Amino acid sequence: MKQADQAYKRTRRKSTLTGISMHIEKPEGIDLSNTGKLELYFIGTGSAFTKTRNQNNLLIIKGGHHLLVDCGTRCTQALYDAGITLASVRNFLITHSHADHIGGLEEVQLFNRYVLGKKPGMVINEEYASIIWNQSLRGGSEQSESIPLSFADLWQEIRPMERKDMPRETWEATVGNINVKLPRTMHFPDSATSWEDSAWSCAVIIDDRVLFTSDTRYDPALLMDYDSLMDFEIIFHDCQLFTGGIHASLDELSALPPNLKSKIILMHYGDNWLDFRQQALDSGFHSWAKQGHSYIFE
Repeated sequence: MKQADQAYKRTRRKSTLTGISMHIEKPEGIDLSNTGKLELYFIGTGSAFTKTRNQNNLLIIKGGHHLLVDCGTRCTQALYDAGITLASVRNFLITHSHADHIGGLEEVQLFNRYVLGKKPGMVINEEYASIIWNQSLRGGSEQSESIPLSFADLWQEIRPMERKDMPRETWEATVGNINVKLPRTMHFPDSATSWEDSAWSCAVIIDDRVLFTSDTRYDPALLMDYDSLMDFEIIFHDCQLFTGGIHASLDELSALPPNLKSKIILMHYGDNWLDFRQQALDSGFHSWAKQGHSYIFE
C-alpha cells in the first residue's frame, strides 16, 4: 500500500509539471452529478485477469449527466462498493464484447426490466447492437417471458451518427452535455492487420479533450491521427506488461514519440504493474491510472 501511495503522489506531481488543467482526487463516495467539470472516475484499472484490481471500467460525470463506459463481470459490485446503486446508473456505452467489459450487462438489463420497470440508455449503433445481442446478451434474456424479448425491449438505444470527416470510421453522440466520439480500434483477433479487419471495438474521445482507448493493440495511427486533430490533454491507454496477443504492450508503447508518451496515463494493466512502474516513468509516460480516483478537468 505504501508503494501505491507513493505512486499516487508521483502522479500528482507529474500533472502539475506538465501544466495540464487536471487534478486527481480519491473521493469518499461518488455522486453521479457535479458542478459541471469533466470528471472521469476509474471504477477499475485492471486487465481481464487481474485479482487485485477491478476491471477497467470508467464513469464519465459532468454536471447532471453521466455515462458508464463498459460494465464487466465485477462492475456492479465495484459500483456498490463505491456507493453507487445500480438503479442510479442510467446511461451506458460499451466498447467491445469481452467479459471484463460486458459481463455485468445481463444483470443490468434484467434488473431494470423486472425491478425498476424501465429501460437504461445505451449509446450504440445498429451494427454493434445486433452483434452484442446475438452473440452475448440474447441467451440469458430472450426467453424470460412468453413472447421472446429483443435488445430494444431491454435498452433505450441512443443512436450515434457517423462522422465522415474523421481519419477512420468514427461515431458521435451526445448524452446530456457529454460529447463522445467513437473511433474504431484494432483489438482482436490477433491476426487483424488494421481496425478494418478487426471485430467491432472502439475507443472513446470525451469532449474532444481526452482519448480513452479502451482495449487495443499497438496502433500508433489511432493516437497520431486523432491527436493531430484534437491535441488531447490526456490519453488513457491500454497497457499490457508483456508483448503479444491483442493488447498494446509497455515495450511497444515506449516507441511512441515523447510528445505522445507525456500525455499517456497507462491503464488495463496486470497485478504485477509495480514491477514496471519506474520503467514506464523513465520512458516518459505521464503516470499509471489510479483505481477509485477521479480525474477532474477544469
